[in-house]
Amino acid sequence: MRLRSNPPSLDGGVKPTQERDICQAKALARDAREAGLGRESLYKALPPAANPEFATILKVVAALGLQLHASPARARVAR
Repeated sequence: MRLRSNPPSLDGGVKPTQERDICQAKALARDAREAGLGRESLYKALPPAANPEFATILKVVAALGLQLHASPARARVAR
């Protein structure tokens, strides 16, 4: 006998974890559209082991309403 990892709820409805997954997928699809990327491209760009192009990062940052700023890591010493 095999146990199901995600058994259906007793009332036949959607379990809270499934509902969360659905909401996350819908939000990710919306964010991908706003970033001008395909949903699959965004999925590939987000995992911890991913190595997305900088242009992809900029699109995602802009879609989130954020900006990136650069500053020196340490002050330069005058010679």
